[in-house]
This record gives sequence, C-alpha cells and structure tokens, in this order.
Amino acid sequence: MPTFFERREIVTPGDLLAEGEYVAGENTYKEDKKIYASRIGLIEYGDRNISVVALRAFYIPRIGDTVIGTITEMGFSGWTVDINAPYLALLRASDVLNRPFRPQRDDLSAVLNVGDLVIAKIVAYDRAHDPQLTVGEPGLGRITRGQIVKVTPTKIPRIIGRKGSMISMIKQETDCHITLGHNGVILITGKKLEDEQLAVMVIHKIDEESHISGLTDRITQMIKEEKTKTKKRRKVKNESKIREAN
Repeated sequence: MPTFFERREIVTPGDLLAEGEYVAGENTYKEDKKIYASRIGLIEYGDRNISVVALRAFYIPRIGDTVIGTITEMGFSGWTVDINAPYLALLRASDVLNRPFRPQRDDLSAVLNVGDLVIAKIVAYDRAHDPQLTVGEPGLGRITRGQIVKVTPTKIPRIIGRKGSMISMIKQETDCHITLGHNGVILITGKKLEDEQLAVMVIHKIDEESHISGLTDRITQMIKEEKTKTKKRRKVKNESKIREAN
C-alpha cells in the first residue's frame, strides 16, 4: 500500500497521497482506493488514517473551545461577536450580567460595546444555529490590556507543543501570561512591553515556520538572541543616562 509523500510534506488539492486500504481523514477524499488532498497543507499519517493539516483555514467552532472575539454589534438582548469563523457568535446579556436582562434598566453599551474584545467559551453550536458563547467562567470576559496576535487556527496545536512544551517554554522565557484561543486569536499580557513584543515575535515565527523541521531549536536560539539584544540596548541606555548626569 504505497504512499507518495513524506510526513509533513506540503501537498496541494488533487495530489495523490496514497493507494490501498487507507482511511481518508481531514482535508482528503478517496476514489477507487486512492486518497487525494482536498486542501493545501501538510500531510500526516496515522496507523491507517491519512489527513492534511490545512496551512490556511477558517476556524470551525466546537463546543467547549475557548475563543477570543470582537464585539461587532449590540442587539436588543445581547451582542454579536466575530470569532474568526464563517459564523458570527452570540453572547447573551443575561450570561454577562449573571441575572435576567431588564431592557428598561440595563444599558448594554455600559457593559460591552462595539469593538471590545472578549475571551469566551462556546457552549452551544450546530449547523442550524450560530455559536452561543459564555463568559461566566473564571478567566473569561472583557479584555482590558495586553497584545493580540492572530495566527492560522490550525497552528494552535503547534504553539502548544507536545504535552504543552512549547507554550510552557514561551511563557517561562518571556514572563508573559498567554491565552490561546482555538480560533487562532491569542492574548499576551506581560509586566513589560518588551516581554510582550518578544512573545509576539516568537508566536509569529511558529505560525510562519511550523512546517519546517527543527522549529524548537530555532525558537530557543531566537529568544536567546533577542534577550541579548535587549540587554545591550539597556546597557547603552544606562550609560547614556550616566553621561548626561555627569
């Protein structure tokens, strides 16, 4: 049962991936015991399964996912939220207020307004209804500070790394709190702006180079080099202040 590409090779729609008794996985299709790619991406092999990890893809909502979205519209009893998916999501006022919504007394714009960013969880979704969100759990709600990074949603597992190794290393080395949205939107908050900027650079590099082997080593080297540059800039700045003081 031959295969025609190495694992994590880039394939394009229509490429013949394998022949035989394989199972067609995500972003592939099967015709006459032949499996073809249906999207551009990286080929992955399981025991009997062949799939393609799309390089560019919309986020498909799933119940239980944490997402970071933007309020796009304020309605009569809640808000519409852009979660980087083909479907807009709904956030009910009663969920945010944690009590029944009273339209005569409650000013929704004083709670959340158009343009605000929120961390939320998907609690309901099917093909007949738009995703429904909640912010009624710890760590969810309106975002008040930090930097937002957007990546390809399918790259989130690579940013997390095996058993959380990559994201743990980024948090430790940058001293930042990082919230990963399954929809490819990431919130970074640190004590210093330069720490946040370093985390942003690292995540962009992973997004751009996740299909190239040796990524962890390159990320480690990049962090080391950027920290060295930062120390040199601080030293020059301090020396300049001393000269001015004298």
